[in-house]
Amino acid sequence: MLDESLLDSPEGLAEADRRALLRGAAEAGARVRTAARHVAEAGVNDLKPDGRPRAVLIAGPGAAATQAADLLGTLAGAGSPVTRLAPTGVAPVAGALRWELPGWAGSVDLLLIATPDGTEPGLSLLSEQAYRRGCTVVAVAPARTPLADAVGGSHGLFVPMATAPYDQDEPLAASAPGVLWALLTPLLALLDRTGLLTAPPDTLEKIAARLDLIAERCGPAVATYSNPAKTLAAELAEALPVVWTEGVSAGPAGRRFAAALAELSGTPAVVAELPEALAAHSALLASRLAAGADPDDFFRDRVEEAPALHARVVLLRDRPIGGLTAAPAAREMALTHDTPISELEPEAGGELETLAELIAVTDFAAVYLALASGAR
Repeated sequence: MLDESLLDSPEGLAEADRRALLRGAAEAGARVRTAARHVAEAGVNDLKPDGRPRAVLIAGPGAAATQAADLLGTLAGAGSPVTRLAPTGVAPVAGALRWELPGWAGSVDLLLIATPDGTEPGLSLLSEQAYRRGCTVVAVAPARTPLADAVGGSHGLFVPMATAPYDQDEPLAASAPGVLWALLTPLLALLDRTGLLTAPPDTLEKIAARLDLIAERCGPAVATYSNPAKTLAAELAEALPVVWTEGVSAGPAGRRFAAALAELSGTPAVVAELPEALAAHSALLASRLAAGADPDDFFRDRVEEAPALHARVVLLRDRPIGGLTAAPAAREMALTHDTPISELEPEAGGELETLAELIAVTDFAAVYLALASGAR
C-alpha cells in the first residue's frame, strides 16, 4: 500500500530514505560536473584517436553497466556496434563474476569497463586479457581500487568515478541515480573523442543543467500536485506499469525505468517501443489486468483484501522524427481497454538533454514509489 501522506512530508521522506536515493537523484547534475572534471584531469579531452574502433565492448556488474551499454549503443547508432559483455558466475558478488572477451576482439576494438565497486577480480583479469589481445582499455571505477591498479599496469586509461561520501554508508543500488551518471559521463566524453557520438564539455554542462532543473521540479519539498515524479509514483501505486516509449532517446530511458522500478520498489513492469508495443501488449490490455476487466467488488473487504492489480500505461516520448507519431493510436488503445495512461515528454533540447530529463523524472518517480510503499 502506498503511503501518499509520506509523499508530501519532506522530513518523512528523508527519514525513510536510508540508501540516500533521493539525495542521489537531486545531486545528479553535480555528479555529472564532478565526473566531467575527472575526465579532464585524466586527459580524455585531449585524446586524438586514430579513427573509430571497430567495436565497443562494455563490461561491468549489474544494471548500471547494462544501462550504460544500452544508452551508448542507442546514441552511437551504426557507427560502431556497442556490445555488453555479460558476466558468468555462481552468484552476483564481486569475487564470483567472470568476463571473457569474444574470440574476434583485438587491436582495433575498444573495451570499456564501468563499475561502482572496483574490487572484482574478474574485471582485473579482463583488463589483462584485453592488453594481451591489443585492445584499448578504458575503465571508470572508484579510485584506489584493485581495478585501478590493474588497468594502470596494463597501460590502459583509468578515470576515477565521481563518488559521494554517503555512497559508502549503504550498499549502492545498481539503479541508483548517482551511479548511472557517475559511470556514464566519462564514457560519453570518451566516445565523443572517438567520433561515435557528440558529447563535448559544453554538452555535458547542458546535461547537468537539465538535471538540476528536474531536481528543482521533482524535489521532496515540491507538493505532489505540482511534482511530476510524485504524481507518477502515486498513479503507479498498486498498478502494473506498461511502459511505452517513442523516440530514439526514450527507449533506453523506458528500459531503465522498468529496471529501477523492479530493483528499488519491487514493482514489476513491462516495456516496449511504439508502434510495435501496440501489437505486443494488446492481449495484455485485453486480459484481466485491464481496468474494466474486473470491476471493484462491492463486497470486497477493503481492510483484509488487496485491490485487484490493473495495468497503467506510461508513455515516454521524445520528439517524433519527421512528425510521425504513434501516440494517438496508443491513447486510443488505452482508452478502448479502460486503461489509464500517464505521459511524460521532455522540453525541447539536444538529444542528450531530453534523454537526461526522461531519466531524471522517472528516477525520482521510482524512488518516491519505493519510499512511499515501504520498499526500503
